[in-house]
Amino acid sequence: MKRRNKRPEKKGAPPWMTTYSDMVTLILVFFVLLFSMSQIDAEKFRAIAEAFRSETIFEAMPSIIEEEHPTENTEVLKEEENDDKQEDATPAEDEANGSELNAVTKTPEQDELDELLAEVENFLNENDLNQVISATRTDQGVVLVLQESVLFETGEANVLEPAKPFLNKVSTLLSNIPNEVRVEGHTDDRPISSFRYPSNWELSGARASSVIRHILATNNFNQSRFIAAGFGDTRPVASNNSPEGWSANRRVEIVILDSEQNS
Repeated sequence: MKRRNKRPEKKGAPPWMTTYSDMVTLILVFFVLLFSMSQIDAEKFRAIAEAFRSETIFEAMPSIIEEEHPTENTEVLKEEENDDKQEDATPAEDEANGSELNAVTKTPEQDELDELLAEVENFLNENDLNQVISATRTDQGVVLVLQESVLFETGEANVLEPAKPFLNKVSTLLSNIPNEVRVEGHTDDRPISSFRYPSNWELSGARASSVIRHILATNNFNQSRFIAAGFGDTRPVASNNSPEGWSANRRVEIVILDSEQNS
C-alpha cells in the first residue's frame, strides 16, 4: 500500500485568530470609550477624540500607561506655556494691563465725583478759599470742611460777619451744581448746657441750620436740595485730648452728594 503523504502543518496562528483579535480589540476600544465618558470630563473626552482622529495615535503614544491619562501632559504643557508668557511680559506691558484694568473697574459715578472734586478745587483756588475751606472726596460725594473758628463764636450758632463772604462764595459754587447738599454740624466732646443748647446735639444741629439759612438767603435755591444734620461729638476726626483736637472736631461739613445718592 502506498503511504499517504501527510499534509505539512501550517505554522503560526490559525486564520480564525485574526478575526478574534480584531473583535477583542474593538471590544477593548468600546470599553475604553465607555470608561472615558463615564468620568464626565470634557477635557479628557476631547483629548481622546483628537487622538482617534490622528493617524499617528499608536506612534505618538505607544505605552498603555500614557493613554490612561492623556490630558495630564496637555495640562502640564499649557501651564508651562502660560509661565513662559508671564516671564516674557515686559514691565511696560504690565503697566498697560494695569491701566486697562483700572479703566474697566472705574465706574461712571467715580468719574463724575472726580470731575466734581476738580471743579470744586479750581473754585477754591480761584477765590482764595484754600486757607479756610478744604475739599475731599468720599463715597458719598465731595466734602467741604469749614472750621468752627471761621464761622461761629464758641458755644454759639450765629454766623459771624467775617464768615459770610466765604459762605457767599460757597453759595455761588452750589448754584452752579445741581446736586443735593447735606450740611453737617460737628462738635468736640466737651459738654455744653445752656438755655438755648442743652447739649452738643442741639448746638451742632443749630449750626448746620444757620449755614443753610445763609446760603438760601444769597441765591434762589430750591430748598428741597438741602439737608441739615447735627452729629454732636459722635464723629470726631481727631483726638479730644488736646486743644488742637477739639478745634479740628468743631467743624461744619458741606457734603455735595453724588447724584446716585439722590435717587
